[in-house]
Amino acid sequence: MRTLKLTVAYDGTAYVGWQRQENGVSVQERVEDAFRPLAAKPDGSAPTVIGAGRTDAGAHALGQVASVNVEIDLPPDPVQRALNVRLPLDIRVVAVSDEKPGFHARYHAAGKMYRYRIVTAPVMSPFDRLWAWHAPGRYDAGAMRRAAAALVGRHDFASFQTSGSPVTDTIRTLHQVEVRELDGEVVIEVSGDGFLRHMVRALAGTLLDVGAGRRAPESIPGVLAAADRGAAGPTLPAHGLTLVSVWY
Repeated sequence: MRTLKLTVAYDGTAYVGWQRQENGVSVQERVEDAFRPLAAKPDGSAPTVIGAGRTDAGAHALGQVASVNVEIDLPPDPVQRALNVRLPLDIRVVAVSDEKPGFHARYHAAGKMYRYRIVTAPVMSPFDRLWAWHAPGRYDAGAMRRAAAALVGRHDFASFQTSGSPVTDTIRTLHQVEVRELDGEVVIEVSGDGFLRHMVRALAGTLLDVGAGRRAPESIPGVLAAADRGAAGPTLPAHGLTLVSVWY
């Protein structure tokens, strides 16, 4: 039995997220189906492919990582080619490598980086419409950076978790929250050791509130201390979010 590590990029527009669900087609389902002709189980079912994170419906990935245990003799490169032949064009396996037995893409992940794109120009390019959120206006990027600095470190991020989530341990460490102002666009990049459900989208919505002058940069410590979803800003739409990378 071999353990393979996959790096997967996908346009999440057509999917309910990475993880297999009953209410629609997932990226995991597509990758597992592509594996079936190569490494079906004795009962004919596809091997289970475990992702490093779920990703929301409509969100994207440049560097999702997955692990799978299979009994095949093909080297990694032919496995990669065989999967991509069978996958739809909005999902690509960009790398395959052998890992030590027991490697688990989710449990062994040390951290992730996410990117949220906000187009602030009056008119949004049609080529960005599926990968960025359009929020035209002028934003104070300096104020957003001051607010972002208060989010770095180990905190209780309950205020940024979707209400009703079953997760009870809401302590996470953020290594970086960077706000970059480009031509007609604001990009927020967040890296940390773990993320709560919709956390990055809520962080982005809160920082955008700061940039618009709807809340002060100095309010962030109070938002964290409240441990109440109502204290933070809105959860921005999923299509502006991309999982950039996972590290181990």
